[in-house]
Amino acid sequence: MLKQRVLSAIVLIAIVFAVLFLFSPFYFALAVAAVVTLGIWEWTQFARVKIGFWRLLISGLAGAFLFLWMFGEADYLNVGRVFTGYAQPLLLLSVLWWLVALGFVLSYPNSAKIWGKSALLQFVFALLTLIPFLVGVLRLRLDEYITNPYHGVMLLLYVFVLVWAADSGAYFAGRRFGKHKLAPKVSPNKSWQGVLGGLITAALLAAVFIGLTPNNLFSMATAPFIVLSVFTVAVSILGDLTESMFKRESGIKDSSNLIPGHGGILDRIDSLTAAVPFFTYFYFYL
Repeated sequence: MLKQRVLSAIVLIAIVFAVLFLFSPFYFALAVAAVVTLGIWEWTQFARVKIGFWRLLISGLAGAFLFLWMFGEADYLNVGRVFTGYAQPLLLLSVLWWLVALGFVLSYPNSAKIWGKSALLQFVFALLTLIPFLVGVLRLRLDEYITNPYHGVMLLLYVFVLVWAADSGAYFAGRRFGKHKLAPKVSPNKSWQGVLGGLITAALLAAVFIGLTPNNLFSMATAPFIVLSVFTVAVSILGDLTESMFKRESGIKDSSNLIPGHGGILDRIDSLTAAVPFFTYFYFYL
């Protein structure tokens, strides 16, 4: 099992770096859209869509919509312009959605009376989670693309590394000091001590990162950047908890078995679906 997880992780990392550094903006957008489409396919389980035909039909229609959307924006994407005019409202909508999700998590299982048996609401939740994630990834990746094609890569990788490092910090702090459960009805293994460890890791990483990188990489002062990084990690934990809540309510352990040893797409990006839009919105628009 461990060997399988390690091999899968190596392959995933290689794919991510190839897509980041070798794909043009349009094909990068298509690659991210493909990930989102797979995420929607997995999400159909939360809506209790069990029949394979309907799951494929829903995800296929979503994939077709995303392809046409990317195709229509191809010229803009290739010069680093990301959905001009509606990227900001979509990212703001994501911030509002995660506030609602926080309420769902805090009041679970009572909140499930509202959304637990509604396929329509689950479809709306999927769009509010995955579409802003797509927009946020592209907005970060294509920032200042014309003047420096790899500037946005550093921004996007920073958010990824921030969330992954904080997750590791939370894991070790929770293992060592975890006594007070964070949300036992949603995810029994998470503790407040683990959360604190993750937030401290985020603050330290942000301080080190902004201190070591060129002055023109980030457009924020040090203190606000560290604060934004810490809040981004806090929101990433909410993303993890929200997916755990949906899985618990639908009675499944992993969103799928697409990634050997790791579960599904949503299991790998649940924290990032919250962190990326949140960081992107506050970094660029506030």
